[in-house]
This record gives sequence, C-alpha cells and structure tokens, in this order.
Amino acid sequence: QVQPVESGGGLVQAGGSLRLSCAASGRTFSSYAMRWFRQAPGKGREFVAGHRWSSGSVYYAEYADSVRGRFTISRDNAKNTVYLQMNSLKPEDTAVYYCNVRATQTAEYWGRGTQVTVSS
Repeated sequence: QVQPVESGGGLVQAGGSLRLSCAASGRTFSSYAMRWFRQAPGKGREFVAGHRWSSGSVYYAEYADSVRGRFTISRDNAKNTVYLQMNSLKPEDTAVYYCNVRATQTAEYWGRGTQVTVSS
C-alpha cells in the first residue's frame, strides 16, 4: 500500500516561499500520477497542481489558474518524492495542503496534510 507523507509546511510572510515535499512508497513511483490539493478553512478541497507520466521520460504538469506562474511541481523518482515549490505566496494560499497519489486507475491514496499559513 502506498502512504504519502507530506512535509515542509509552515508560517511565511506574504511574498515568501515554501517548498512542500511528499514522499510515497512503491516500486513503481515513476508511473504514479501525483497531485497536490489544498483546503482552506470553511472551504472545499481544491486541486492545486498535478504531475503525471506522459511518454518515455516526459512528464506532464498542470496547475490551477490561481497558482500558475507562482507554484512549480516536480518529482525525484530516485527519492520517491514529489515537490511543490511555492513562490510569491499570498494570504489566500493559506490552507492545509494534501498530497494525492494515483498509483493505478483504481488505487488512490491521500496524505494527512501539511499546514501552510501566509501572513499579510
């Protein structure tokens, strides 16, 4: 079973940066579709960024409109880890950030989340 574990959250001032990490077990990590979601207080969980295998050694990244140009998702398959580099953070980015792993069409796993707080 794949169990993603997030880390890297914290408190940062507006305009600052944080890098989140998500480590996931599994011998075929390179084929996993990895995504980040977030949930702000009183709101539903929303998609932030995704990273999935396209062909050969090429991966496809996608972003929510609200973070495109500020956040970058990447992975290190040797470390079974996906990253979310967050720059130019805004108070509205404050949320619990969750890592989602889609290992197969029917096997999907969630981490427990890491808190990101951006002060104004």
